[in-house]
Amino acid sequence: MLCRARNLYLVAALVLIAGCANFTYYLQSVRGQFDIWSRQQDIEAVLAREDTPPALREKLGTVLEIREFASSALALPENRSYRLYANLERPYAVWNVFAAPEFSTQPRQWCFAFAGCVNYRGYFDKSNADGFAAQAATEGLDVFVGGVPAYSLLGYLPDPVLNTFINYPTPFLARLIFHELAHQVVYVGDDSVFNESFAVTVEQEGLKRWLERYGTEADRKVIDTVSGRRDAFVRLIEDYRERADALYASGLPPAQMRVRKAELFTALEADFQRLRESWGNFPGYDHWFSQKPNNALLASVSIYTRRVPAFQALLAAQGGDLQRFYSEVRRIARLGTAERTATLDQLMPRTADAGQVGY
Repeated sequence: MLCRARNLYLVAALVLIAGCANFTYYLQSVRGQFDIWSRQQDIEAVLAREDTPPALREKLGTVLEIREFASSALALPENRSYRLYANLERPYAVWNVFAAPEFSTQPRQWCFAFAGCVNYRGYFDKSNADGFAAQAATEGLDVFVGGVPAYSLLGYLPDPVLNTFINYPTPFLARLIFHELAHQVVYVGDDSVFNESFAVTVEQEGLKRWLERYGTEADRKVIDTVSGRRDAFVRLIEDYRERADALYASGLPPAQMRVRKAELFTALEADFQRLRESWGNFPGYDHWFSQKPNNALLASVSIYTRRVPAFQALLAAQGGDLQRFYSEVRRIARLGTAERTATLDQLMPRTADAGQVGY
């Protein structure tokens, strides 16, 4: 009860700090977070119940093994995160809205208490996300709405296991937990690319080590197939982001720029369809194209991938020692924006292939 009261004071403070302009947004955030808290239960208690379905029992037991591995083998925080379970009765935890100007792939930022400035705006209800996206579109912005299975409270409060990802195959379940726990290690309040690229690097290294210890041959084959498709998808998106950046820097008149932009995204759709067919019509990336592709789509993928080669190089420079790696990342995180960017630029391999980073 004391813990819940403390949580109430925290979220109430967030609303007050936000001010009137963001009141409605923060209110939906408070309601959404309280709904999750009202549903979460200790995993050990769920496992002890006789009416827990066998499939869920098995998955939650696996989660506890992954959680132990995360702290003991990957030096990720040891706390209550991923030791609780909540069934949200919906497919995603939140829906993120990404927005970018008509002639730029640089995503718009929104600033919030504690989380700082991020390149997306999250909603617990899809209709609210769609409504905000529609409003942003009337302002001339390109928008993209994407469902997200999990998010991090950055260690302020425990992150629960959710129904939105509990049924993932074990390697992907492990990868997601490693990623979200990484946000509790280092988080820069105004640099989404830094945060996500770091977390992707940790998830990839963590998955590699998990597979070395626990993976089956079948797991490795699935990972190889999925990773190949993911890398091809990221290469496609990064290629078109670079093309779009070149177009927007060309100085063409707006009317001509719009024609060229439309042609560019039509070509992207065609290239994606060919890629999909090469996978035997695998539908796993169809949701990215369920909305008309635009600058916001390109930005939403790039946020997660752009700096991964730099962090991979930094990890290699530390001999794969994760604790030393985390210390170096914390040091870089404390730098000013310009110096932090320059440091990561220096770490980027000259021949870095954006497709080899993962998502």
